Amino acid sequence: MTKNNKLGYAVAGLGVGKIHVESALKYDKCELVAVCDLLTEKLKAVTEKNPEVKAYTDFDEMLRDEEIDIISICLPSGIHADFAVKSLEAGKHVLIEKPIDITVSAAERIEEARIRTGKKVGCIYQNRNNAVMRPLKEAIDSGRLGRIFLGTFAVKWYREQSYYEGKHSWHGTWAMDGGGSLMNQAIHTVDIMQWLMGEPESVSSTMSVNNHNIESEDLTASVFRFRNGATATFLSTTCAYPGLSTDIQIYGTNGSVELDADVLKRWKIKGEDECDEEDMLDRYGRGNRVACAYEPGLKYGHITQIEDMVDAVLEDRDPQITPSEAIKAVRLIEAVYRSARTGKTVFFE
Repeated sequence: MTKNNKLGYAVAGLGVGKIHVESALKYDKCELVAVCDLLTEKLKAVTEKNPEVKAYTDFDEMLRDEEIDIISICLPSGIHADFAVKSLEAGKHVLIEKPIDITVSAAERIEEARIRTGKKVGCIYQNRNNAVMRPLKEAIDSGRLGRIFLGTFAVKWYREQSYYEGKHSWHGTWAMDGGGSLMNQAIHTVDIMQWLMGEPESVSSTMSVNNHNIESEDLTASVFRFRNGATATFLSTTCAYPGLSTDIQIYGTNGSVELDADVLKRWKIKGEDECDEEDMLDRYGRGNRVACAYEPGLKYGHITQIEDMVDAVLEDRDPQITPSEAIKAVRLIEAVYRSARTGKTVFFE
């Protein structure tokens, strides 16, 4: 707790961590007290604008800072568990960038440390908070779409070779990134798929490298089957020049919904008139920003989970995405890679 009786917030890793910094600075229930990175120029970019924030190049030294209550772990994916467990054992709560780690076994170490220390652990899957996801999830869970029988998901992005080189050379490696287009870029959509479609039963996959010099894949194609009888196709690539859509399409016996990321493209449900459909497209057909203009209290992006993490500590409750929830997408991705390597269908226990 800081001198102002606010929760003290720290961010380790100032790549995507810059978004965590900006979010913590905006929230009035916490105070950004420290940042940590090996590159002093990244630290300087924060402290020049916020001179009261302490800068560390040594993570262990930062852990000894008694003003810090919560640490955002925004480091290379393959070391998330190491640094999260160390933070929990030092008495800090942690919020971890996606993925929680690159293997289920590593993620389970975090859950074990959470139980052992009694500290809060959250994981970033901010796309669940896209404005259109709330009515879509409600339409599925309430049965308005009928029985869900098909989902199609396609993350058609693009990355230059330079993305995998220099200071980002851990990208596209099995040891630190845990994979390529699927584990890094498409994991948010994998999370959305399992959140909307239900418990998986099996997956059959292929993967390949098409346009990059990397260890891991830049294309996966999978067919998932779910215990409720539904089927989903899932595509991930970083070769779709110049970077195209994130298709999320759900088909039920009573309706169809199609999205491109946070943009609603189609909303058709039996028994609902054209005015309802037009209203949905008007509200959500131009993305998060316009949707939030209709509902001023609605928020989206990382700030939703940084605020939720702070509130979870203050209210002594679980954060929105717990380790046991975050592990689900990693388990599905591990199965995709295993199926692609062996050429066999992988069944989930």
